[in-house]
Amino acid sequence: MTAATAPVLEIVEPGMLAIVEDLGRPGLGALGVGRSGAADEASFRLANRLVANAERAAAIEFVLGGLAVRFRRTATVALTGAPADVRAGHRAAAFNAPFAVRAGEVLRVGRPARGLRGYLAVRGGLGVAPVLGSRSWDSLAGIGPPPLRSGDLLPLAADHAGEPSVDVAPVPPPSGDVTLRVLPGPRAGRFAPSALDRLFGSAYEVTADSDRVGLRLAGPPLRRAPGAAAELAPEGMVTGALQVPPNGRPVLFLADHPVTGGYPVIGVVAAADVSPAAQLRPGDTVRFRPTAPAAAGAPAPGLVRAGPAAHWSPPRRG
Repeated sequence: MTAATAPVLEIVEPGMLAIVEDLGRPGLGALGVGRSGAADEASFRLANRLVANAERAAAIEFVLGGLAVRFRRTATVALTGAPADVRAGHRAAAFNAPFAVRAGEVLRVGRPARGLRGYLAVRGGLGVAPVLGSRSWDSLAGIGPPPLRSGDLLPLAADHAGEPSVDVAPVPPPSGDVTLRVLPGPRAGRFAPSALDRLFGSAYEVTADSDRVGLRLAGPPLRRAPGAAAELAPEGMVTGALQVPPNGRPVLFLADHPVTGGYPVIGVVAAADVSPAAQLRPGDTVRFRPTAPAAAGAPAPGLVRAGPAAHWSPPRRG
C-alpha cells in the first residue's frame, strides 16, 4: 500500500471521537495483540465497496456524528453506519451512496437520530502509516494512529480498483431494541441451570461505560453454579463473547476486546450480529436468543463444547 505524500483531508472537527480503522490485525493473538479494526465491520465494508476501495482500505470511524473534514482536492467518498444529515459545502448529501466532495469544501455530518458509529471512506483509502500491518487504532493496546484531532492532515493511499458502481445499498438496522443470536458455551456449564433461561428471557440495557472494548449490560444477573469459581485460568477471547464477571452482568466483547480473559464466557454472539451490537447506544435495549452452530453437530470456530448446558432449549410453556 503506497501512501501519497500530500495530505488531502484536514480534520476540522473530530466530534466526540474519530479514529482511523481498517480490518485490524488478525493472527497476532499469540503475541498479545488483538485484532481490533472497525467495530461495525458490515458498515465499514459497505463504505469501501461504495467507493470501489479494497476491503482493507482504511477509513474514519466516528461516534455520534459531529465530524467535519475539509478536502484539499476533489475526492469520491461514502458515509455508512448510523444515518445522519450530511452536507458537502452548501450541498446536501446522503448516507449509503457515493458522492463527490470538491476541492476546498467541508464535509459535515450531523448527529444521528439512531445508532452510534459512522464510517467515512474516501476513494483510495487513508494513507496513514501502518503499525504491525494495520492502520487501525486499538484503544485497549494503545497502538496504531491515535484518535484524530482538529488540524490533523491525512494523505490518501491507492487502495482502490475499478470505478464506483452501486445499484442498491442496505440500510443499517435500527437501534433501540435489538435481538442478538447467541451460541451457548463454552463455559455455560459453570453457571446455574437457570442462567441461560434468564439470559434468553430477559432484556438488558447498554450502560454508559460501554466502549470499543465491549458493551457493559445492566439487567438480571447470571448466577454461577454452586461451587463454581468466579475466575478461570486465562483463556483466549473472541469478538462477540459474552463474558460474565463476578457481579453476574454480562459484557459483550467488541473489536478491541482483550486477547485473553479469566471470567467465564456463557455464550458467543453470532458473527453477523456483532455489527448491529456495535451501533447500540447507552440506554438501548438488547435481547438474546439461542442459535445453533453453523454446521450441525459441530461447534463454531474457536468454541469448545461444555457438556449438556451448551445445548440449551427454551422451556416449554402452556
